[in-house]
Parts: sequence; structure tokens; C-alpha cells
Amino acid sequence: MRAARLISLVLLLQSRGTMTAGELARELEVSERTVYRDVEALSAAGVPVYADQGRHGGYRLVGGYRTRLTGLSREEAEALFLSGLPGPAGEMGLADAVAAAELKVLAALPATLRDAPVRAGQRFHLDAPGWFGDAETPPLLRDLARAVWRDETVVLRYRKDREVTRTVDPYGLVLKNGTWYLVGRVGGQPRTYRVDRVAAVEPAGAVFERDEAFDLARHWDEQAAAFVRSMLREEITVRLSPDGMRLLRLAVEPVAAEQAAETAGEPDERGRRVATLRVESLEVAASQLMRLGAEVEVLGPPPLRARMADGAARLAALYAD
Repeated sequence: MRAARLISLVLLLQSRGTMTAGELARELEVSERTVYRDVEALSAAGVPVYADQGRHGGYRLVGGYRTRLTGLSREEAEALFLSGLPGPAGEMGLADAVAAAELKVLAALPATLRDAPVRAGQRFHLDAPGWFGDAETPPLLRDLARAVWRDETVVLRYRKDREVTRTVDPYGLVLKNGTWYLVGRVGGQPRTYRVDRVAAVEPAGAVFERDEAFDLARHWDEQAAAFVRSMLREEITVRLSPDGMRLLRLAVEPVAAEQAAETAGEPDERGRRVATLRVESLEVAASQLMRLGAEVEVLGPPPLRARMADGAARLAALYAD
């Protein structure tokens, strides 16, 4: 445990330069006293850790010291070759950089771990696009990726209902089910754009100051959840069999299925439960719930119940012979 922490401490100093004992303690989730002892242990082992005194002081490595990755376990080494997606990296113009980084990591590994990329490749393949999505790479993705890396403000021409022009601080790119999205700020407010709808990208001639507290993954999760909730505008009442309750998540939005399970009443003598279900519209709900067949009964509103009854009657007539 301590050996792994010592390696982590060296790698932190190697990547970030000077760090205080407090910063190291937070990163390593230990006390500052433990950091002091670890630094002494590294110095005794010959690692040139130097302490700068004063208000802006801290610990740093002397003389461009670099460590080889000899402290990696087999699991950690193999995980390194799964940490990136070669396809998306290539779409952003980073295929050569990823290949070069993998070669450098491979060269730094001890001989006993040189088979890590082969073992990882034999066992895992990350296929990011959805089954039926358009896998075509947006033509302006690389330009946007370059602006994201450089924190460069850009002027976008964007097509939706009509073409608009926006000056955007591009914070990050997200790949969701094979579709690329740009997350940025316009006038200080977060905005999301589909990359395949961007008609033109021009540098604005300025570099923006990134909000270091902004968490791209957390922001995306919050926005995605809010988007789904905003779509579910209608509320219906259904009676579900045990199989219907189990299969509901495959027919409707998962968040709606979870809410239905939470609101479901006690089972009746046949195990069926009445629940409230939020849906995008009555038309969409009819299409979704028809997939469950007799495992679901719509109790209300009446227009949806009538639509389900009509669909069931047409199915019965179709198979009558």
C-alpha cells in the first residue's frame, strides 16, 4: 500500500511540478504528517525530492528527474491500454498522439508487462457508436477539438430550425451513442450543440479563461437527466403485471420506469400493480406500451386507453385467420 502511494507521490510531482504538503495530502487522501514521512523515505531511497521554503514553496523533483513505470501492477498496466477510445481519438485528429503515447508507455514497462496491450486487446473492445446511428465523422470535429485543447473562443454558424451565429467558449466534447456534442459557454451560460449541425467554425482571436471548477462529466449527466425529465410532459396511469413491471424499463425511458416502480401500489390477487407513468406524449406512450402486449393495461387518460383498445382490436383482426 505504501509503495503504491510513494509511486503516486513521485508521479504527481513529475506531472505537476511543485506541490505543497497539503495539496499532496488531498490528492493521496492521507495526512500531511504522512506526506512528510513519505518524502523522507523517497529522499533516503535516492529520489531527489527538494523542499522549497517560503510562502509559495512546496515539494518538487530536482534536475528533471523522471521515473519509469516500474511500479505498475499487471492490472494497472492493462487498464492503461483501455483508458482511451482509438476510434473517437482518431476522429478528433489524435490517432498519432495516442499511438505515440502507447509506445512510450510500452517502452517504460518492465519486460514482464510488455504483453499488456495484447492481453487487453484480446479481451476488450470498446464500440462507442449506437447500433443504428450514423457513424460518419462530423467534418468540423477536429477544428472544434483543437479549439477545446487550446481554450480558444470560436464563432460558430449553427443549423437547427434556422442558421444562427454564436460566439462560444468551447469547454469540452462529448460522444453519446455515436453522436458528438460540444459543451460550451455563451455569454457565461452553458450551452450544448450537436457537432454535425455546426456549419462553420472560425477562431474569434481570443483565449478564454477556463473555470477550473467546471466538471464536464457531471455537467453532462445533469443536463441529460434534465433533458429527459423535460420530455416527459404527460402523466398516465397503468396496471402492470409482474412481467410488465420488469420489462417496463425496456419500453420507456429508464427514469420514467424507476418513478413508476416507486409510485406503484400494492399487488392485487394476480400480482398486478397500479402505477403512475410519465411519458413524452400520448401518441408516443401508445407506441411504447403496445410492446408490452397484455402485460400492461392503460387505466387513463381515456383517449390513451381508447387508442390502446383500437390498436389491440386491429391486431386481433389481423391475426383472426
